[in-house]
Amino acid sequence: MTSTSSKPPLAAVTDLLCFILVVGGGSGLLYEWLGVKIRVLGFVRFLAPGGYEIYAYIVMAVLGLIVGAAGDAVFRRGRG
Repeated sequence: MTSTSSKPPLAAVTDLLCFILVVGGGSGLLYEWLGVKIRVLGFVRFLAPGGYEIYAYIVMAVLGLIVGAAGDAVFRRGRG
């Protein structure tokens, strides 16, 4: 079964941004805390200033969750 309603472009962009921030922040935290060398989205390490990596990765993950919630709110509001 397919749905006739599609997501608005803003909701799709926020979903992508949410994924990038949450997965990038989570993988950065795993790297910093446990030394796991799996870099899923390695480019996010350039967003973290030197010496503040853990704080930056936490902020990225939380910001990703906020962006995802906002995108979901936009999608639900548009559906009526």
